[in-house]
Amino acid sequence: MNPLKQLGEFGQAVWLDYVSRGLIERGELKTLIERDGLKGVTSNPSIFEKAIGHSNEYDADLQSVLEAGDTDIGRLFEHLAIGDIRKGADVLRPVYGAAQGADGFISLEVSPYLANDTQGTIAEARKLWKAVDRPNLMIKVPGTKAGVPAIRTLIGEGMNINVTLLFAVDAYKDVAEAYIAGLEDLAKARGPGAVARVASVASFFVSRIDAKIDAAIDAKLAQGGDKALADLKGKVAIANAKMAYRHYKQLIGSERWRALAGQGARPQRLLWASTGTKNKAYSDVLYIEELIGADTVNTMPPATMDAFRNHGKLRASLEENTEAAERVLERLARSGISLDDVTTELVGEGVDLFAAAADALYGAVAKQRAKFSGDRLVGMRESYGPPAKAIDEALAEWAKDGKTRRLWRGDKSLWTGADEDKWLGWLDIVSVELADIATLQAFAQSVRDQGWKHVVLLGMGGSSLGPAVLKETFGRQSGWPEFHMLDSTDPHQVRAIEQAVDLARSLFIVSSKSGSTLEPNIFEEYFYHRVAETVGADQAGRHFVAVTDAGSPMEKAAAADKFAGTFFGLPSIGGRYSVLSKFGLVPAAAMGLDVQRLLATAQRMVNSCAASVPAPMNPGARLGVALGRLALDHGCDKVTILAAPAYASVGAWAEQLIAESTGKRGKGLIPVDGETVAAPEHYGQDRVFLYLGDGKTAEPPALTALEAAGHPVVRIAIAEPYQVGQVFYLLEMAIAVAGAVLNINPFDQPDVEASKVKTRELTAAFEKVGALPGEAPFFRENGIALYADDVNVAQLGRGNTVAHYLRAHFDRVQPGDYVALLAYVERNAEHQKLLEVSRLHLRDRKRVATCLGFGPRFLHSTGQAYKGGPNTGVFLQITADHAEELPVPGKKYSFGVVEAAQARADLSVLAERGRRVLRVHLADVEQGLHSLGRAIDEALGH
Repeated sequence: MNPLKQLGEFGQAVWLDYVSRGLIERGELKTLIERDGLKGVTSNPSIFEKAIGHSNEYDADLQSVLEAGDTDIGRLFEHLAIGDIRKGADVLRPVYGAAQGADGFISLEVSPYLANDTQGTIAEARKLWKAVDRPNLMIKVPGTKAGVPAIRTLIGEGMNINVTLLFAVDAYKDVAEAYIAGLEDLAKARGPGAVARVASVASFFVSRIDAKIDAAIDAKLAQGGDKALADLKGKVAIANAKMAYRHYKQLIGSERWRALAGQGARPQRLLWASTGTKNKAYSDVLYIEELIGADTVNTMPPATMDAFRNHGKLRASLEENTEAAERVLERLARSGISLDDVTTELVGEGVDLFAAAADALYGAVAKQRAKFSGDRLVGMRESYGPPAKAIDEALAEWAKDGKTRRLWRGDKSLWTGADEDKWLGWLDIVSVELADIATLQAFAQSVRDQGWKHVVLLGMGGSSLGPAVLKETFGRQSGWPEFHMLDSTDPHQVRAIEQAVDLARSLFIVSSKSGSTLEPNIFEEYFYHRVAETVGADQAGRHFVAVTDAGSPMEKAAAADKFAGTFFGLPSIGGRYSVLSKFGLVPAAAMGLDVQRLLATAQRMVNSCAASVPAPMNPGARLGVALGRLALDHGCDKVTILAAPAYASVGAWAEQLIAESTGKRGKGLIPVDGETVAAPEHYGQDRVFLYLGDGKTAEPPALTALEAAGHPVVRIAIAEPYQVGQVFYLLEMAIAVAGAVLNINPFDQPDVEASKVKTRELTAAFEKVGALPGEAPFFRENGIALYADDVNVAQLGRGNTVAHYLRAHFDRVQPGDYVALLAYVERNAEHQKLLEVSRLHLRDRKRVATCLGFGPRFLHSTGQAYKGGPNTGVFLQITADHAEELPVPGKKYSFGVVEAAQARADLSVLAERGRRVLRVHLADVEQGLHSLGRAIDEALGH
């Protein structure tokens, strides 16, 4: 008989501190049982990480699971681990039977992330116990302050518990009390016989104590301490364990225990853990030979088992020289080294180490999941240049602090501690909408059954930009209505939509989260009036559906006007995060898109960004941390969005998400969309380039040159159009994370509200007197008038041409600034082309980022960052007279008046925020834009 097997003669069970699929399937576990008398197996995240991350034993299983349907890595790991644990339990079942339930256990640990969460530990233990469904399973629960009440609860429910992370005798006493109290609870709940079916071990860690104490002794000796202290090295952990065992003996001799034992209760055995020798100067079997005693377990890593089998010596050592053990601990206390402090520190470190091991494990599973998901997931390839090392360090810090898990838990202290926890409904909206998919499918069928020729979305900002991406990405679906969108108060834009559709065969989707937003309301008033004129007032309502939050004014209006339907968003989702909710999905269904496929595809990215995915492997966290740190530490705060033509429309949606989420408190990321890519010499050092590729179109050669020049470049590879849902979620997560890095609230928009307030004041004034308050330009020339507040006028000085004032305005641009053209004119291809020429001229001459936004839609998008973000913007606002007015039914004001009021409000708030701003007003928009372009050329020296 070998020494391992002979340990059984001393009443000690040998357990293996390792498990893997190969160990079980190759019959090695069975061999250990037969040859060495092995009686149990323990597992932990580090063990599973070695098994899953460093072998191909799980590849076939992983591939099979992922081909059947995606899942997050937490569930994926549980699937793999539970399979191993069940098989291991089955191999150990004869041992369990022979021991009549006293041995033959395999352990599975609750998530280390729950070490300080009592209720979370209880819930996960119940889930694992049910999932494994084997009587010889032990659930591992940490013996922390939060773990102790969980232990009592779980024992009271009849589970076998392996209590881990015990270092101090007092902590063991608390655990032993929890075990006894749990058995008493169980006896009361299920009768005396129930306690006979429960087993438990208390895992007392050994070698880590000596490692800490030895280091403290060495530090004392280095400072001239008593050389006799060296005699204590390598002895404290064993002495501490002997004191724990002495308490165990006292406990099982108590009347309270004897009462339970009379009902068949089994004692909670002490299990010696961390028994591999860490100090090479000590015997490699030290913590086996010195801890041999009855009713104990020693769980050994494979190397230690091999060593003891080879040369281990046996004796009943555990109760030897207990007086000497006491003296060791007394001498240690007199030396000024506190064992209590050391064990307290070791518990904290143990929790951290187990969490780090879980991170490594989940990272390994995430890597395998990504490998087997292939192009079913959008790819992300990052090149951050010189800041790459600092970004990696920041990601490691995010992982260490569990910040991704905190985000998913709704920990508002991750941001500013305001109300961020109330705005996280987007995190799991995909699963919520998948559960309600029948509602969307029924709506889609009704759209088709009604035979609508056109669908028109009436919205603004978050309620319109997402559907616009879907329209441009997918195009018109065969057999489905043509989709249009109105998100401008410009009268020419409103009229263009009206002329493009057949009112009698059009369905209008009125989309407004609050139901009180000015633009969607007046759009609805106008088109409801026109549809009523066309088909009759009694039939008008069937041409309209609403998307809004429950209880909003829009819901009430829809009911009053007998809309065909109303769909509700979630109050916990803001507009810019709403594209994967009803605000994006109702229009998607009306277009004829496969909404279920869109959501199921997006779910893959939700799983990639889940709480269980450590930050370095979590694409949303990775990108968000990088964007935040690049802006804060390296001045790279201009997120320049480039895309293959198929996904060019994503940029306008991302503009709002980035700008409105991060541009506040004088901080922020400035999105730059639609700016043609150029060679590195055209840029300053303040850019991050985000490229959306389609896998077919060659990426711009300049992108490679920019990367080579050290500019941060992130490439996102989209394999097929339905993956745009993954891009939505990836960027939402990234910007929420970036908000945490920037220490801002990414879910409010205080400066957008400021513009809305001023707009309402101006339109209210018009309703009273029939005119907007008077204003006078400070300069006129050939149909162009210039306006600014007194401060900006003073800074511009005196000039005699428009070009002179434009030169003075643009001379205020400094390195690291950006220039934004804010055009309150009809957004059409010709106007965009003219303004793009001036935009690129500004970029190349000033070497700064340039933005182009059409008002008023940008007010609900980049307008927040322009007013609340860093004061690095130089703004040229462009307004124009309208060739014709378009009345708003029931109001004195027209659409043109609303647009003018919005432009004035925008200018006023920009000036109040101390921004460098100039307004150019054109008497004729077509001629005026050409004249303005020439004046900009002249101002810039061409």
